[in-house]
Amino acid sequence: MIVLKRVASKPGWGPAPRLLAVLLPALLLLAACQTTPEKAIDSDGAAPTPTAATISVAPLAPLPGEPQARGKSAIVVDLDSGRTLYSEAADAPRYPASLTKMMTLYLLFEAVDQGRLTLDTPLPVSANAASRPPARLGLAAGSTIAVRDAIQALAVKSANDVAVVVAEALGGSEATFAQQMTQQARALGMNRTRFVNASGLPDPQQVTSARDMAVLARALKLRYPRYAHYFTARSFTYGGRRYEATNNLLGKVPGVDGLKTGYIALSGYNLAATARRGGRGLIVVVMGGTSERARDREVTALLERHFAASYASSEF
Repeated sequence: MIVLKRVASKPGWGPAPRLLAVLLPALLLLAACQTTPEKAIDSDGAAPTPTAATISVAPLAPLPGEPQARGKSAIVVDLDSGRTLYSEAADAPRYPASLTKMMTLYLLFEAVDQGRLTLDTPLPVSANAASRPPARLGLAAGSTIAVRDAIQALAVKSANDVAVVVAEALGGSEATFAQQMTQQARALGMNRTRFVNASGLPDPQQVTSARDMAVLARALKLRYPRYAHYFTARSFTYGGRRYEATNNLLGKVPGVDGLKTGYIALSGYNLAATARRGGRGLIVVVMGGTSERARDREVTALLERHFAASYASSEF
């Protein structure tokens, strides 16, 4: 069993943690209760349950300071080569919010590809999962949801109840699944990321960086292309209700084909977007946006700038 220390307790981070310790309870309460244009927190046979096991998780790489509430970060990466084309505070610690669900989906795709689940496997809904705050599908405790519907709910609706359903099905508990998420992050080279839940709901220990989120977005696109269509959907229907995608760029910005939005009070407005034009692919991650509109505008501008640069030369 591992013990995860609070990020604010890291040595050498100065006096700011005292202020953070005072403000965090209020911030977390506000984040869990408020409603935003992305519907509060988008973070916008019986399923086999693997035996829960203690997982050894490597410590975080040294971070250049404490995670900054609504800290601004951005990065542009060539999807095919992985080369960084632009960065702004890309390695600074940030709160992922619902970008977290990219890793929840990564591990769910892995389970299907390995044959541990199928797209039709019904996943049981616990009382714990059903109690998660919005955004959610409103699943009833004791019911089930098929894996294919769970994928769509995470990719389009960013449903917090579904994230916990997946975590409990694959890890036995959300805490164990979060350890698996962090272990997978290390395997991908995401050394500045720690997951403690599957949804991205507020927790000061849930930490990442824009670069790590770009690494994860690229891994999703290149390793699991057969699931790419889930991220392009602008809406989906479940239980007779229609849910609109939280990614506002789909169908509006040429070439955009995913990937994930996120918002909590601590993070500001996050977006990891992928796009392809003329055979060239880009990943753009913006974290800490002041609003949905400002975040979307910045992601769009970065896409346009770097696609234009690619047309002006033979390579990025």
